[in-house]
Amino acid sequence: MLDSRAKLLLRALVERYIADGQPVGSRTLSKAAGLDLSPATIRNVMSDLEDLGLIASPHTSAGRVPTPKGYRLFVDTMLTVRRDSLGLSGELPGPAISADQPQKVIASAAQLLSNLSHFVGVVMAPKRTSVFRHIEFLGLSERRVLVIIVAPDGDVQNRVVHTAVSHTQGQLVEAANYLNANYAGFALDVVRERLRAEVDCLRGEISGLMQAAVDAGVQAIESQDEVVISGERNLLSVSDFSSDLGNLRKMFDLFEQKAQLMRLLEVSSEAEGVRIYIGGEGQVVPYHDLAIVSAPYEVDGTVVGTLGVIGPQRMPYEKMIQIVDITSKLVSNALSQGK
Repeated sequence: MLDSRAKLLLRALVERYIADGQPVGSRTLSKAAGLDLSPATIRNVMSDLEDLGLIASPHTSAGRVPTPKGYRLFVDTMLTVRRDSLGLSGELPGPAISADQPQKVIASAAQLLSNLSHFVGVVMAPKRTSVFRHIEFLGLSERRVLVIIVAPDGDVQNRVVHTAVSHTQGQLVEAANYLNANYAGFALDVVRERLRAEVDCLRGEISGLMQAAVDAGVQAIESQDEVVISGERNLLSVSDFSSDLGNLRKMFDLFEQKAQLMRLLEVSSEAEGVRIYIGGEGQVVPYHDLAIVSAPYEVDGTVVGTLGVIGPQRMPYEKMIQIVDITSKLVSNALSQGK
């Protein structure tokens, strides 16, 4: 337990370090905290904070910097978020986005998070359903057919398939009509299995076309990015990372592999509201000097994904919380309107 003086000094130290990135000495801390305390008294309190593992002294400086434990205490008990306007009032900035295009909403949200935070914006896309509402075939050239698959949420997937034989426009219409009449509302992998069972009942050339189209649709769903990332290059200008190439390489490996990032965002989706994860605390964020501010987003009241900002521990948490909170609400509204 910290007394009020120790809490005030720790808060002042964290805020000053976040602001300028330099280890904080007792004289600087005295001015920042606005306390009428002698440098000796402040040094004693700082020594106690260091013994508790809340701050540490870099070898190259007499000042102190927050530890992950110190950041955690700061964001959990000392951070006050003022609901200041960030200039976001109902729409995602940028080109006009149709609410019935979920993938564009997700991509825009990742870019928005990155642009506002100047760090990395990440969005875990909603788990895609392979159910289709409507399918169309358009002949492009000999043995090449454009397959247009419309999902229940209005998302459109286009895939070109190469067929074993050429098809007339009448055959393309016949195949699309059969799929729409018999399988609209079914998952594509279910349709694929049923078509295989019905192959004897269908004309061979149409059966082959439908099989190829459904296979292409399944591959399209499976190949979609589960995590959309924007602004990785912003980390190159963050001194906390750029001074350590090994650490920077780990950051980019995290974005490249995505599996660990997926696990982190899945953990975030189980919590309500904005959550802050600080590197070095445990397995959730394995990289020291890294922090993530995240929040779930919803469609019609049901959590379907998570978004957030990835940056250094030395980030302005109050601003990041506002950015993430508002963006999650904007994405929730946009996706819910598009249903």
